[in-house]
Amino acid sequence: MPHAGDERSTSDDAAARSREGRSFLRHAGLVGAITFLSRIIGLIREQVSAHYFGASPVMAAWKLAFTIPNLFRKLFGEGALSAAFIPLYAQLRKQPGDHTSRAFAGEAVRLLIVILLTLTLVIELLLGAAWLLSSREDYRLAIELTAIMLPYVMLVCTAALLSGVLQVHGRFGAAAMTAVVLNVALIVAIVGAARYLDLSIPADQTLAVRWLGIAVLVAGVLQLITLLPDLRAVGFSMRGLGGLMSPGMRKLVRLTIPVAIGASVLQVGVLLDKGIAFGLSAGPNAETFSILGHQLSYPMQSGAVVRLDLAQFMYQFPLGVFAIALATAIFPKLAGDANAETEPSSGLGRAKVEPTDAFRAVLRKGIETALFIGLPASCGMVMVADPAIRLLFQHGQFTHEDATLCARSTAIYSAAIWAFSVQQILNRGFYSLQDVRTPLIWTGINLLLNLVIEIPLLWTKLGEAGMAAGTLGSFAIQSVAMTIILSRRVGMPIGPSVMPVTKMILASIGMVVVCVMLDRGLGWHEADSRVGYAVRLFGLMAAGGAVYVALAIAMGLPIKALIKRRARST
Repeated sequence: MPHAGDERSTSDDAAARSREGRSFLRHAGLVGAITFLSRIIGLIREQVSAHYFGASPVMAAWKLAFTIPNLFRKLFGEGALSAAFIPLYAQLRKQPGDHTSRAFAGEAVRLLIVILLTLTLVIELLLGAAWLLSSREDYRLAIELTAIMLPYVMLVCTAALLSGVLQVHGRFGAAAMTAVVLNVALIVAIVGAARYLDLSIPADQTLAVRWLGIAVLVAGVLQLITLLPDLRAVGFSMRGLGGLMSPGMRKLVRLTIPVAIGASVLQVGVLLDKGIAFGLSAGPNAETFSILGHQLSYPMQSGAVVRLDLAQFMYQFPLGVFAIALATAIFPKLAGDANAETEPSSGLGRAKVEPTDAFRAVLRKGIETALFIGLPASCGMVMVADPAIRLLFQHGQFTHEDATLCARSTAIYSAAIWAFSVQQILNRGFYSLQDVRTPLIWTGINLLLNLVIEIPLLWTKLGEAGMAAGTLGSFAIQSVAMTIILSRRVGMPIGPSVMPVTKMILASIGMVVVCVMLDRGLGWHEADSRVGYAVRLFGLMAAGGAVYVALAIAMGLPIKALIKRRARST
């Protein structure tokens, strides 16, 4: 016979789960607000960087070098390990008491540190050898900067996994603030370098980017410190742990390896894109290259890496503020609503995970909400790419030609915002079901599609914008295919979503038509001054937003239901 205390405990647990179910969009709002702050500060960082460095070969080398620690952050921190860790940790927290979950979290962090320390030492040795074998000056600088920043991998990946612990406990604020810390540190370093060095001279620019590398390491330490108060509050500790390969860690590794392979394919794709842009761009005293005995001109102008990086920052602005915030907040909820039947002895046995009605409801809402914002964001960013780039970055050493090339790539990248937004939700859906194979397969397909599309386009009039076109095509195909696959996997018919999504598309088309008419009719497209760029940018933003909302309301889209979850039991 159950005891009264057990019934009270069960009731309390049910109430807690109900509160968590009602709050995932509130958490998304918090993460979105802090991420928006981070993006604003990041925008200031990019403006300051463009002003003082322009699209110089030195800054191109720094951009490529900084891609390496970011690759490991997304792979081991926010990617594979977090994707495997959060569902397991969320399931463990359902058990009476939290000693097992605390030990599991501590062991995961310790295992991550050991892995990353080993990788860091090995890669540092490889970088040393690569530096000795390199001939181009900008290549050697990129290798040197990578070596300086590589220890940041351990710091930022540990911070990302600890952020996953806090997210399961419903604490999203401190984790989201870590990106703010990095951006502030880089701004301080750039401004400091501009004050004491002459950044119009390549030699001083080279010294300045070394300062930036050191600032990245300082930011990594500060990011960990930012998380400490909340970690203490949830009772996280690394004391009294068992071995690195306990049963929980073995299962974590089993789930992590396939996700890591998939994430590595994606991140290698990102690095490959940067490497292609860097390697196929003209450099100091390098206008042509030889292949199979033939001399070819570099298809991209010097500084393509910098311009493409700015273009990616611009399209990722709305993506980071909303889509990633929504996916981050929804992941623990999806993981908790997946019905996992595990061995009662450890809670970490071989699980059979099936979707529940609550899982399907949250997944559908997540996809529709991502499209409700992602579709107009795609169309809107395409419309405002040119005035936005010119207003924000066309000053100092960032030239009119740089802005023209960057705006073209921004518009093409931005056309895929809806696909990126949906993909964030889909990945969390598969990982919550502990299905790591499907995302792995489609990540590989994405990489191949991207290369097949972009490489030939580099030698067309698109030039460096061909890189963006490859990304657009590959992610559009992947997001549609994975939506169909996941819907069938969880028994969630697509039919009920067809009508609201069709209305979103029509509202977005209407928004574009009105914006084009205003842009041409009022002569905004002829703007050639900072004031003119500002009028065009904010005029199109205001008109586009108003038209989209008006059309959505006129067609009966449930706007409040899409952006705000009413409190109800799940």
